[in-house]
Amino acid sequence: MSMRLRSLGHTLIPVLYRRAPRDKIKMRKLFRLTGTRFYSTKPYYVTSPIFYVNAAPHVGHLYTLVLTDILKRWQVLRGRKAILCTGTDEHGMKVQQAAKKAEQDVRVFCDNNYRSFETLAKQAEVDYDHFIRTSEPGHRFAVQHFWLMLQEKGFIYASKHEGWYSVSDEAFYPPSAVRLTLDPATGRKFMAAMETGKEVEWTSENNYHFRLSALRDRLLEFYEQNPKFIVPASRMKDVVQQVTAGLEDLSVSRPVERLSWGIPVPDDTSQTIYVWLDALINYLTKAGYPSAGLWPADCHVIGKDIIRFHCIYWPAFLMALGLPLPRQVLTHAHWTIGRAKMSKSTGNVVNPFFALDRFDADTMRYYLAHDGGIQDDSSYDNSYIIERYKKGLQGSLGNLVSRVVRGKGWNVRRAVELHETNHDQLATEHVARLTALPDEVTARMDDLNPGLAVRTVMDSVYKTNEYMQKSAPWDLSENLRDVSHLDRIIFLCAESIRITGILLQPVMPSRMKMLLDLIGVAPDARSLQDTVFGGDVHYGKPMVDVGKGADTALFPPLRSDF
Repeated sequence: MSMRLRSLGHTLIPVLYRRAPRDKIKMRKLFRLTGTRFYSTKPYYVTSPIFYVNAAPHVGHLYTLVLTDILKRWQVLRGRKAILCTGTDEHGMKVQQAAKKAEQDVRVFCDNNYRSFETLAKQAEVDYDHFIRTSEPGHRFAVQHFWLMLQEKGFIYASKHEGWYSVSDEAFYPPSAVRLTLDPATGRKFMAAMETGKEVEWTSENNYHFRLSALRDRLLEFYEQNPKFIVPASRMKDVVQQVTAGLEDLSVSRPVERLSWGIPVPDDTSQTIYVWLDALINYLTKAGYPSAGLWPADCHVIGKDIIRFHCIYWPAFLMALGLPLPRQVLTHAHWTIGRAKMSKSTGNVVNPFFALDRFDADTMRYYLAHDGGIQDDSSYDNSYIIERYKKGLQGSLGNLVSRVVRGKGWNVRRAVELHETNHDQLATEHVARLTALPDEVTARMDDLNPGLAVRTVMDSVYKTNEYMQKSAPWDLSENLRDVSHLDRIIFLCAESIRITGILLQPVMPSRMKMLLDLIGVAPDARSLQDTVFGGDVHYGKPMVDVGKGADTALFPPLRSDF
């Protein structure tokens, strides 16, 4: 007997502050920082797309993984349990053909190639909870069960299909979506999908179809009622226009003589289930389907090239079975090299393992989050990474930390403990910035814009360096007649470091742990609610050796400028 997935009930659990903060901090401030005030008993469930194993991963895959991980770690920072699912898509024509080209058995090919994606996630410090392979028996059961439920509901029917199919995209295209294309390098003419530029082939076959057209009005109603379903809003408009223009029923199987590597249609071994229907169900598989569990997903993170599958087909499949839809889909832009999208099929890629080995995980996570596009594509170049490192990490954040914790003319612990609350105008302006910062960052993250959140934090770091330079505590340290003024300056700089370190933990987990250790923040005082200005009066004594010289700094010099 099948079970329908249902949304779990909500239990109101207040977020409690651990200790009485200083200077009458209001509880409403804490509630703003934790966002929802009360959390559901269901963990936050965030997913990356699953990646094809037909070729090695590139930096675009790393970017998607990093975005997904930042969203997960942000929820944990807020005090909510979070689950991240990633993995590999191992079925379909392109994988079957890649294995044949490599002269390997297709299962052996998948068993070998999935490991590079799993290794990438680990090396990038992606804190995933599930790594799914679509060739797993548990996923096969979920897909076949889903198929039978669609069939039972009357959404599956057999019919002859004729049309253009792209093996690279694993997608059918109507005649209006393809055109004759010329390869400038060879002069060869071929039919290609206008959307992606990938070659298509004409197919005529008997297979099964899904009644996508029957769900057009329900999809449009859902989009209208959930205007933030797709981020950014411009892509939401594109999807609404596409669905409004009309939907054709979708071919959801291939004859086994064309596609043998996949999940068989239940009760019809002559057909293999369409790879995208198979792949999308992975999000349900690890959510516990067909039993109730983590579903619905709180956020799918995807590249903009697979919006149609995640924002039209996937909601329609779920609607057909009466299942809850994912709450949001974050669709990010691409990384380009020479203004061309990175693509495994063209070889226009950057090896992410080389990048991680050269710059380390935290530096790459910072660069990808800081420069990566949500709305617009971003250009990848090593010179940009070096620039971001030298200006933002080494020259600003790292320099600020070194100045404060290694300073000889003051005592950070004393400044934190004894500072006075009356400030001059320069200090008052800085206090206002630090007080507002957590709310500003929270707003960016609520909008699913980690890059803007990172840039907001870094703006505060730049301003803190300006404040310290103008205040010149090194001059005051030579004349101890005004210790209270010196302590106020050091406290404000230390508070900036503390709040920054907490807020950037989802982006640079290892380096921010080191930063917070250097400033002496207790391990149980590193959550989002602890970013309230003046909310921690117990730090200031380093928990690790502060080191000497550039080589032992938080962000040491790069080994090479090339």
